[in-house]
Amino acid sequence: MKKSVCQAAPRREFLKNAAGATAAAVLAGTVVPRVHAAEDNTIRLALIGCGGRGSGAVGNALSVPGENVKLVAMADVFEDKLNISHKSLSKQFADRIDVPAERQFIGFDAYRKAIDCLRPGDVALLTTHAAFRPTHLEYAVEKGVHVFMEKNFAPDPAGLKQILRAGEAAERKNLKIAAGLMCRHSTARQALIEKIRGGELGEVLLTRAYRMGGGAAMSPFPKNENELLWQIRRAYHFLWASAGYFLEMMIHQIDECCWIKDAWPTAAHGVGGRCADSTDCSRNLDSYSIEYMFPDGSQALVTGRYLPNCFNDFATYVQGSKRAAQFSGNVHAPTVQIYKDRRVANDNIAWKPESEKVNPWQAEWNVLLEAIRNDRPHNESRRAAMANYAALMGRAAVHSGKIVTWDQITESNFSFCPNVAELTADSPAPVRADANGRYSAPVPGKWTEV
Repeated sequence: MKKSVCQAAPRREFLKNAAGATAAAVLAGTVVPRVHAAEDNTIRLALIGCGGRGSGAVGNALSVPGENVKLVAMADVFEDKLNISHKSLSKQFADRIDVPAERQFIGFDAYRKAIDCLRPGDVALLTTHAAFRPTHLEYAVEKGVHVFMEKNFAPDPAGLKQILRAGEAAERKNLKIAAGLMCRHSTARQALIEKIRGGELGEVLLTRAYRMGGGAAMSPFPKNENELLWQIRRAYHFLWASAGYFLEMMIHQIDECCWIKDAWPTAAHGVGGRCADSTDCSRNLDSYSIEYMFPDGSQALVTGRYLPNCFNDFATYVQGSKRAAQFSGNVHAPTVQIYKDRRVANDNIAWKPESEKVNPWQAEWNVLLEAIRNDRPHNESRRAAMANYAALMGRAAVHSGKIVTWDQITESNFSFCPNVAELTADSPAPVRADANGRYSAPVPGKWTEV
């Protein structure tokens, strides 16, 4: 056997255009500081979570201009996912995928064995679902390696406290942490932020963010399978595993709203639900509408709806006292523009930024590896956790039917699965299906997650 459990064995389309990303400008500087101990000047990667996001992140890491980077270890709970990822990455990146069978690990403890293959100065890619991110981050920091961690970062407040503690420990160790809210590295959005801070829109009164599409319902649990593993394969449908479909999709735009305001919200309330004829067996709602309140009295309206045959939108807008702007476009496209006045229309555009030379997914990796090579501060863990808190606050407001404040969400110790770090393939699932294979969805007025 090449691997075994006992031996620990749409962010972006999988590796789409990864090779084309190398057209980015070459990173400045080649001096290797003492934080990178590799004598051969190679930064080694360990991939923890071998789905499309993780594989895409490896593609970005290997496409940083002028860098010497190799993938040397892989880990996943599912062998088939690891095999698919390894085959695809090997085909595209050839000898930069140096992951023989003895460094391919399967199981719930596989992350440890993959990270143990790294040296100080190397990078662990934490790209599993959010339930496991805090545990994996703590171990990577304990082992003294740098981290790239995908969004979202924890499904509940207790997990975010772990993220914050690990981030503080990384700061003390001079470790670099990049967080997968890639839009913060968009040059087009950065240019608009400068204009907003300079007063070109006037006072920012309202931001509006939409992500509405066809969605996906889940079939009943078939009863004859391992329920825990079945849920992890369908993690978007379970709050404990991924934080749920809404938060998984909308954390980017919630973070954009906070970035625009340069503040975290003080409170949130919202409404949501399911269609009357819904057959969805998951824990998700299909509609979320949240109003966030900010310290200056302004609001952000965030709408997620996942139903077929309806009007769809995927964009973020800003309403200022002088002018309006679009901050983000379809599938995180850099559709960035300022309008002549407060009317949002294509025939009313006054300004657009220069076209982006590097896409944000690639840019975040360029910045991380430049920080490692030149020993520059780079720790996005706290900002990532704060954005995640804002997202959890909005989700909790909809699920509970109550106003949820910033203090409530950041002081909460609520956890969907307190024993997540001890899970094995033989563990009972954190939630159990009913006799019909359905899982209970949040009921406002009765539900608690704060």
